[in-house]
Amino acid sequence: MNYPEFFDKIPTIQLKDNLANFLGAFDDGEIIFSYKDIVKSAGHSCPTVLGAYLMTYKALQELYPSETPIRGEIKIEFSTKQSDGVTGVISNVMSNLTGATFDTGFKGIAGNFDRRYLMFFERNIISNARFTRVDTNNSVDIFYDISAIVMSEELQFLMQKSLSKKADTEEIKEFGKLWQKRVEEIFCKIDEVISVVKL
Repeated sequence: MNYPEFFDKIPTIQLKDNLANFLGAFDDGEIIFSYKDIVKSAGHSCPTVLGAYLMTYKALQELYPSETPIRGEIKIEFSTKQSDGVTGVISNVMSNLTGATFDTGFKGIAGNFDRRYLMFFERNIISNARFTRVDTNNSVDIFYDISAIVMSEELQFLMQKSLSKKADTEEIKEFGKLWQKRVEEIFCKIDEVISVVKL
């Protein structure tokens, strides 16, 4: 399976999943996600998918500076509706990583490991997302802004030509390369496009 080399440069996210441990899926419940794993699940790599992954990475770094994050014990909030813009894509990525869902997740076993009601929408917050540790109630707000990273004219041209079905095979291939080059540029500027605020 071939994929852009920069996928492997993006840091992995390590968590402990007590449900996975209890049911014998992974020793000690240790789970490691890579960006490539999330791309497989989402079906594509784009600024939104990358942003959701990196926002989660940064939030967990801040909330668990010297501990392994506990999957299923992290609450996530958004100011927007799930159906607004790319909120659904972002929430799906974050749900995949943290286990948090609103009401569609695992219901638990005898009151344990419930993954529901850990993700909320239309909350009164100003950030892209708010992450909260259930055990300590410590929270961080995450801001993601890529407005300064503009799409090149060539990329815009090839995108329009491809979407209008006027591009040939080579042009479509070149569009894909340029698209991922833009995604890589965002990753390389992670500290410029993502900011974290402790609450």
